[in-house]
Amino acid sequence: MTSASEIPADLSVLARIRAHGFAVVPNVLDSFTVETMKRELLRSAKEDLAAWAGRDYPDAWMVHNLMVRNSVFARFLENAVLHSYLSPLLGDTCILYAYTSSSMPPAGANFSSRVHVDSPRVIPGYWTNVGVMVALDDFTSENGATRFLPGSFERVAAPSREEFAQSEEVFPTAGDAVVFNARTWHMGGRNTTGVARHAVTLNVCRSYMRQRFDYPRLVGGETLDHVGEVGRRFLGFNVRMPSTLEEYYLPDAERLYKAGQG
Repeated sequence: MTSASEIPADLSVLARIRAHGFAVVPNVLDSFTVETMKRELLRSAKEDLAAWAGRDYPDAWMVHNLMVRNSVFARFLENAVLHSYLSPLLGDTCILYAYTSSSMPPAGANFSSRVHVDSPRVIPGYWTNVGVMVALDDFTSENGATRFLPGSFERVAAPSREEFAQSEEVFPTAGDAVVFNARTWHMGGRNTTGVARHAVTLNVCRSYMRQRFDYPRLVGGETLDHVGEVGRRFLGFNVRMPSTLEEYYLPDAERLYKAGQG
């Protein structure tokens, strides 16, 4: 598998992400992977809807923890283009906070259709979280493309309606990704077409931060068969906490919390 270091980031795209808080990164996925992800995403969503039948399901059509649903999602955790942008922004020890889907239903909207941010904290000059939105369909104004307010990632208060009028729509095509500071104020649009628009989303954080789920405990051996050293680090296996003195005093090669993790 190609390592992230073998595919350098486009420096102009990286500069735009740093300055504006977002940019489209082209060609993160090939067409075969896009179609495979879309098929498996729909299958997983239908499985979840069936499992929750008869109960209130607040996250209907949003699939959590995609890496355990199919190997295509697990393998993406080692995507070389993805890491070529994450490493300069968060360091090469960054870990996955959340891995979900984002589907815009036909003739409707979803949980993203409000002006919001994806991280609660503002530390001037220091990024703690990066969002990645991977398009599985072409984004258009008609199917609910996301709007971002340039340079808004260090403001605490939500922008007014007048201020957000200066936001920009982003139009990734299928296989592209939008990489953004998770503090950038943004909003999903409304899908006015008769066809759902699908995407995969990741929230990535610093290695010392907590994940939404305890991935080293959640992810089983079958999933780990599809990732290597980068994927294991990204899932948080290098920053596990010892629960006993015996684990704390393990030899360096066996330590749960590895040295040099930032």
